[in-house]
Amino acid sequence: MNWAFLQGLLSGVNKYSTAFGRIWLSVVFLFRIMVFVVAAEKVWGDDQKDFTCNTAQPGCHNVCYDHYFPISHIRLWALQLIFVTCPSLLVVLHVAYREERERKHRAKNGKACSRLYQNTGKKRGGLWWTYVLSLVFKMGVDGSFVFLVYYLYEGYDFPTLIKCSETPCPNVVDCFISRPTEKRLFTLFMVVTSVVCILLSLCEILYLVGKRCHERIQKFKGSRQVARATSIHSTKNPNLLLDGNQQRGKVPSYAVSLAQ
Repeated sequence: MNWAFLQGLLSGVNKYSTAFGRIWLSVVFLFRIMVFVVAAEKVWGDDQKDFTCNTAQPGCHNVCYDHYFPISHIRLWALQLIFVTCPSLLVVLHVAYREERERKHRAKNGKACSRLYQNTGKKRGGLWWTYVLSLVFKMGVDGSFVFLVYYLYEGYDFPTLIKCSETPCPNVVDCFISRPTEKRLFTLFMVVTSVVCILLSLCEILYLVGKRCHERIQKFKGSRQVARATSIHSTKNPNLLLDGNQQRGKVPSYAVSLAQ
């Protein structure tokens, strides 16, 4: 694994994230990726080799193992981590697209021209939608995989004894999983961290939407206050209004003399 590339990638994602996004990124990196790389692969490394059944019928062992483990937990979690981290890269790519567009604009019109973006990393316009949709996608991925693990393995428990009657087993045979307690704990840990990441993404969405609504309300109040102040100022100083209208040719000159 290229840790320098990973560090640069994570620093880029962390740069454009909110406080909730930085916590989410820390949880994913420390409690999911590190645990997956360091410990989870070793726990499930001997699952098929040490999966034993009390029969010597050829093929029964493989059929029973495939029935209870249709997909390897390791491969399933690897897919989950890949899909859940990809949306964050879209935000970085969107910012890079903005920076490149800004560079071409300044190269074409000169450095003294007006900027297309005041801050290319500020979540406004299309970048705001990209960021929010990436959070929704991450929540959907984590929620789907949590449900998928529950559906495929009929819960998050690993029983010590499994009853198997699949063909070509001659009858109902007993099969045993290696280290079921350890696997149960790691499965619950990965599920809990996924739920925590879902809650963090939900809090971040609520924060972004609430912040945007607050900015719109403040902007609306500010425009109303400016309009009200202009109206009051014009009412208290009618001569200024008449002078302005006279300059625009909307009020005859004799109206000013009558007013005076």
